[in-house]
Amino acid sequence: MPVYLIVANQTIASPTLAEAVAERVRRGNATFHVVVPATPVPQRPTSDESAAASAAAERLQAVIRRLHDLGAEASGEVGASDPVAAATDATRERHVDEILLSTLPPGLSRWIGMDVPSRLRAAARVRVTVVTAPRQVGGFGTLPTPPNPSPGPRDDV
Repeated sequence: MPVYLIVANQTIASPTLAEAVAERVRRGNATFHVVVPATPVPQRPTSDESAAASAAAERLQAVIRRLHDLGAEASGEVGASDPVAAATDATRERHVDEILLSTLPPGLSRWIGMDVPSRLRAAARVRVTVVTAPRQVGGFGTLPTPPNPSPGPRDDV
């Protein structure tokens, strides 16, 4: 059974990530492990680690429930604030077949500005698929039912 690692935060509810997940579920049995990095909460004047961890935990629990609703096995964790470190930590003692990295579009994404896709590819020993959310992402915390038709994930590997 393939194991997929999802690394996402603000884009956890994006339709492009939902479609990437649905595609892998349609292929057959799939297991997902979700890592939500505890990145700073937008619109906060200062970095508040407890607020970042709390927001990440809320998003994580909602997406785990949605993955279970889709019939997938799912687990997850709140990770380090650096998404590459969070993904590396998650794969240290867990085999994964592919990493789905969900980001905001260029110009909006801090992760793109931090060169997370390239850094993660260099650190990972498996395929990394970058899934770019649309400019407007719906509410956080739930993985919506995949829209039809939708833009698919972008595979940069």
